[in-house]
Amino acid sequence: MPSEKKISSASDCISFMQAGCELKKVRPNSRIYNRFFTLDPDLQALRWEPSKKDLEKAKLDISAIKEIRLGKNTETFRNNGLADQISEDCALSIIHGENYESLDLVANSADVANIWVSGLRYLVSRSKQPLDLMESSHNTPRFAWLKTVFEAADVDGNGIMLEDTSVELIKKLNPTLKESKIRLKFKEIQKSKEKLTTRVTEEEFCEAFCELCTRPEVYFLLVQISKNKEYLDANDLMLFLEAEQGVTHITEEMCLDIIRRYELSQEGRLKGFLAIDGFTQYLLSPECDIFDPEHKKIVQDMTQPLSHYYINASHNTYLIEDQLRGPADINGYVRALKMSCRSIELDVCDGPDNEPIICNRNNMTSPLAFRNVIEVINKLAFFASEYPLILCLGNHCSVQQQKVMVQHMKRIFGNKLYTEAPLSSEVYLPSPEKLKMKIIVKGKKLPCDQDILEGEVTDEDEEAEISRRLSEDFSREPKLIWLCRELSDLVSLCKSVRYRDFKTSTKAQNYWEMCSFSEAEASRIANENPEDFVNYNKRFLSRVYPSAMRIDSSNLNPQDFWNCGCQIVAMNYQTPGPMMDLHTGWFLQNGGCGYVLRPSVMRDEVSYFSANTKGIVPGVSPQVLHVKIISGQNFPKPKGACAKGDVIDPYVCIEIHGIPADCTEQRTKTVQQNSDNPIFDESFEFQINLPELAMIRFVVLDDDYIGDEFIGQYTIPLECLQPGYRHIPLRSFVGDIMEHVTLFVHIAITNRSGGGKAQKRSLSVRIGKKAREYTMLRNTGLKTIDDIFKLAVHPLREATDLRENMQNAMVSVKELCGLPPMASLKQCILTLSSRLVGSDNTPSVTLCMKDAFPYLEPLGTLPDVQKKLLAAYDLMIQESRVLIETADITHDKIVQCQKAGMEFHEELHNLGTKEGLKGRKLSKAIESFAWNITVLKGQGDLLKNAKSQALENMKQIQLACLSCGLSKGGQTDAKSKRGLEAIQEKDTGDENGRL
Repeated sequence: MPSEKKISSASDCISFMQAGCELKKVRPNSRIYNRFFTLDPDLQALRWEPSKKDLEKAKLDISAIKEIRLGKNTETFRNNGLADQISEDCALSIIHGENYESLDLVANSADVANIWVSGLRYLVSRSKQPLDLMESSHNTPRFAWLKTVFEAADVDGNGIMLEDTSVELIKKLNPTLKESKIRLKFKEIQKSKEKLTTRVTEEEFCEAFCELCTRPEVYFLLVQISKNKEYLDANDLMLFLEAEQGVTHITEEMCLDIIRRYELSQEGRLKGFLAIDGFTQYLLSPECDIFDPEHKKIVQDMTQPLSHYYINASHNTYLIEDQLRGPADINGYVRALKMSCRSIELDVCDGPDNEPIICNRNNMTSPLAFRNVIEVINKLAFFASEYPLILCLGNHCSVQQQKVMVQHMKRIFGNKLYTEAPLSSEVYLPSPEKLKMKIIVKGKKLPCDQDILEGEVTDEDEEAEISRRLSEDFSREPKLIWLCRELSDLVSLCKSVRYRDFKTSTKAQNYWEMCSFSEAEASRIANENPEDFVNYNKRFLSRVYPSAMRIDSSNLNPQDFWNCGCQIVAMNYQTPGPMMDLHTGWFLQNGGCGYVLRPSVMRDEVSYFSANTKGIVPGVSPQVLHVKIISGQNFPKPKGACAKGDVIDPYVCIEIHGIPADCTEQRTKTVQQNSDNPIFDESFEFQINLPELAMIRFVVLDDDYIGDEFIGQYTIPLECLQPGYRHIPLRSFVGDIMEHVTLFVHIAITNRSGGGKAQKRSLSVRIGKKAREYTMLRNTGLKTIDDIFKLAVHPLREATDLRENMQNAMVSVKELCGLPPMASLKQCILTLSSRLVGSDNTPSVTLCMKDAFPYLEPLGTLPDVQKKLLAAYDLMIQESRVLIETADITHDKIVQCQKAGMEFHEELHNLGTKEGLKGRKLSKAIESFAWNITVLKGQGDLLKNAKSQALENMKQIQLACLSCGLSKGGQTDAKSKRGLEAIQEKDTGDENGRL
């Protein structure tokens, strides 16, 4: 079967456009017409038919085109009633004439839209020079390199070689290609030339390589960022890394280094340019991985109490099969500890010869000697992480063998064992930092105030529950077991106690005591009392274990319990699947050390958070995650699929996991019969209300499956995403990285109503002042306190207005630049500079620093379109300035109210009683108080961040103006540099001061 010809050069785009295709023409009045568009043979004009105009009017001269935009980025698209039904990736606009009018079009596929955009941009950029395109595609750096490769392999120098040699050569250059596919391509080329031979000419070799190894989606990207050249120079690469990939502090030398490392041709490495093959290699390299390398190190504060962290935990660590028949296996411990597991289980019973054993009490075959297990744990305890390891001891031994256990642990662990008695003067557990390289034993403890050598304690671990359920003995009271003082003394910070209710726990539980919850019990509490569960987990450790009914060792969804602040959610490591993917992905974010700090709203002593919140979390700014699934590479057939040839029909599912309000799933269309390089080109948006608890899971599935549909997946916390164009290395069902199997995506994270993180791109949608949502404070019913909170209402509105006004002004600039809301300010300045350049290549505006703010001043008269753009730019600078100059005062007012409110924190109960509040009403008053404190803290932080971002924006704009040549020589440059220093001083000064 002849395969569809791929676009691999500008001439391919031009040929396609000359043949013509149908495009939809969108009018401002919400009408859409189907028209057939073609490019004139002489490449001078674009024509469409049918048209009511005469033939000479139904055309657009290439010389009149100002710019070409991909996506719905014009007034027509924004105001068209049907715009929502038009795919972002299929829309394009041709901006033409002195008044920047737009011809708005929609292609049948993203691929066709890309061809027209790339081809037209190429023509416009070369309109000033004569075109001989069909010739030029063979004069590119790429062809020169391929010729040298061919000549080096052509030992006879005849300009011809055996097909076998050519196949080997292409496979060497691109190891992911299948031999059968390369041979088919040679046959196709030869058939088109009506010749049959097993020899290949240089021209045929180059043609086959270009068609097989050019990924059209990478080619379109290269053309876009190289300003229509067939290669990138150091300057192009620098702008791409800064404006698109969110990389800061990049230098020309760093870009030249990338070129030297990835460019395949010697000429390119010497002259400093990156052609399509080198660029593809670079995009596939670890440098363009989706996972932020910062998070491969420990990035979180490790000095908080142990209860403030999620802890990587395994359930029945000794099992590598199911709960019923699975034998105990030492490899369970090896695997868990190598995966940074920080809470492991030992189920210990009496063994022969007075030696305790570890075994599955439902299946007594192949028990493990306790001593051997302890030795393995000792060897690997801190192999993957130096933070504390918790041993959850299920003790079912006689007193005699308990003493043997103690001897083994003391001898083997030595001073790693943490046995210091907790201080009653403290109220929180020590930190992971303080407990580094320590092994903590969790278990039952004898009363400290009784001088006894042994005594009875309750046995309420899950093993006992499983045994009770299996024997149908549902007596409510757990059985009693004997415990010796020596084993009791090894337990210090994690004493096992039974949970009764939150009221009892708040009054009677000590911070060093912890409860274990069955999955069913934890689920009930999470549904009925989510706020109480979060508050309980601020001080105490909670451990949740899978239901006794999960006999097949299936896993619970850990996210359900993380949302309530439960630190230790025990997982069956031996069972792969979506739940284990979430667990593994979650613990990658802090250097893989097995500890992840919980969001501050779940740690602060006075704060309000409920996992069941339906939308915005008080004090947290929602973010919008923009994901474009571009293409896939080398998808394998699903492992368990029945025989149906090698054909697959892949599609991609994007799952968001987090608090219930954030959980959602979307999917791409299916690409028929393509596993090598399926092109999806689909964009999605997700609102994330609590970004710190969100994860994204990419799953690739086969739509035409018999048996198994799973192809690959990748799960990553939102906090670890890198923006820009990224390749995702897909993992198999059991979690192994699959070689050369990737998903190519574009990622951007923006605020719901404006600018994103300084380095991680910008905005989403503009929210008008009338529709603006202000986070409201709640009435507590306690007059003294409500009077204090009333003082914060105005500053809170002011803070929201300052942030939203700046963000809206930024959106306006982006819209007028013809850029999508998620574009960066750097991209805006690049677009501006190309528009604000006269016919003689001199800028029509200049950068002028006023009080360290980057204004743009016109040099002479400007057309109305440019005036409108400059007015929007001025407003953005003005709103940023207002925010920077007034943020401190507003922030102080908010903080003062927060502090004044907090002074009443200890008195709440007494005040409530005085006002006659009790029971539910008193609880409601305390909850409203916590809500208000959370709002004040959160809104203060958001304002502080907005100021930092505005300062960063001013620096970025100034640097971008300087690099785009929008400044006069000499004097202004010196002034600009001084201005930049002033911004930096302002920045550092504020960091050392209040904000």
